[in-house]
Amino acid sequence: MANITRFDPFGDLARLEQFSDIEDFWRAPWTRALWKGLPSQAPIKIDVTEDDKSYRVKADVPGVKKEDIKVSIDGNQVSISAEVKSEKEEKKGESVVRSERYYGKQYRSFSLEHDLDQAGAEARYENGVLQLTLPKKEKTSAKKLTVK
Repeated sequence: MANITRFDPFGDLARLEQFSDIEDFWRAPWTRALWKGLPSQAPIKIDVTEDDKSYRVKADVPGVKKEDIKVSIDGNQVSISAEVKSEKEEKKGESVVRSERYYGKQYRSFSLEHDLDQAGAEARYENGVLQLTLPKKEKTSAKKLTVK
């Protein structure tokens, strides 16, 4: 005969009582698996506004040199990538106690309703904010073919 056990929906919560501090909870080995699939960096946050002729994009990219920002436009698709580089400065006798700043590559891609004029696009970077001016491509009329 098979053993039957009763399901206790709060049974896993009993294990949480052993943690006296919330930081102890997040350091537990089984909680690391929860974070493994999540992105390790904050995404680039953007604001997009539009008028009749163009889109304006403001993207927060703090702590990045303008040479490390790449913007590409393909039709109506805009991609922004930025690399935050770590500054290695170690002093003799010092060790890092806590490090919360991110170093690595950030990436953001989005589509707009209209195709963009790549030749007229402009980008400016100041005080951690990337500003893009993306003119809309003028619509071309359809060409009618005469069947002979």
